[in-house]
Amino acid sequence: MVVRDGEVVGRGYHRKAGTPHAEVHALTDAGERSRGATIYVTLEPCNHTGRTPPCSRAILEAGIRRVVIGMLDPHGLAGGGAAFLASRGLEVTTGILEKRCREINYPFIKHVTTGLPWVVMKAAMSLDGRISYLPGGGGRITGPEAGHSVHRLRDRFDAILIGAATARIDNPSLTTRLEGAKGRDPLRVILDSNLSLSPEAHLFNLDSPAQTWIFCRAEAPAEKEQRLAEAGAVVHRVASDGEGRLVPEEVLKVLGRSDITSVLVEGGSRIHGSFLGHSLVDQVYLFMAPFFIGDQGTPLLQGYSFPATGEPLRLRDMTVERVGEDVLIQGLLTTV
Repeated sequence: MVVRDGEVVGRGYHRKAGTPHAEVHALTDAGERSRGATIYVTLEPCNHTGRTPPCSRAILEAGIRRVVIGMLDPHGLAGGGAAFLASRGLEVTTGILEKRCREINYPFIKHVTTGLPWVVMKAAMSLDGRISYLPGGGGRITGPEAGHSVHRLRDRFDAILIGAATARIDNPSLTTRLEGAKGRDPLRVILDSNLSLSPEAHLFNLDSPAQTWIFCRAEAPAEKEQRLAEAGAVVHRVASDGEGRLVPEEVLKVLGRSDITSVLVEGGSRIHGSFLGHSLVDQVYLFMAPFFIGDQGTPLLQGYSFPATGEPLRLRDMTVERVGEDVLIQGLLTTV
């Protein structure tokens, strides 16, 4: 954000990896009003030439007088913008609202430090932790307000991930639908070990700019891959365990190498259990409806349990809020 004489004259955000950073968009928005102004950024301006030129030079050339930075860049190659600008005579302030800025930048921080995307587990469930009314059945658990919140969530993520069973049961589109606004569809990721999905599924018949990626095991039939590829899917073969289940970290490595920095995991229960069991979930969004379903419903987690001598996973920085008739519980499982 660019501010001059107490007025916001330019705004910007980083829209996608490999495209101009937030500073460039804000400076372009401000134009000549950038001269003598202050720029506020959540992350230290980059100081190297990668797929885009250094933002530190753009700030200098725009005539900015003061730079206010939330957090320094943890990327060893890109960091140093604050020191560069200070050495050129600009007034530089760092560490402003640093905790909040780190929260905003969680996906970026994890990606540049580990190569993996930030993973959020999202589920809608009953008070007794059931995500369906009957085994193998679908049906909405939470109300319309929670549904709107989910679409706002999708608009913020690079990818959305589900398992093949959920894709078959719900036949979802996995798009972003926002009232009165155009949402950004995330990359659609399906874990389908044996390529069991039908090319007729909604996922392959959408008017959407986002791709659908299918992850399968190395031994999956080639003829099924061909049919799905003809339907528009991009198929990735990754390692599987002794029971033929995909190794979730290998999936995340492929996504990370493709500059996917955030993934919203929407299930089902075996997918949630697998990601938790491999310690790959960073944050949770659990929408809870005010009723019980009972034993016949599908539990939130399958295939996961903590060691008898260990401690159960506990959320940190947890928040609870009302969303229509439902309750949203958010929290962190990891730190970056």
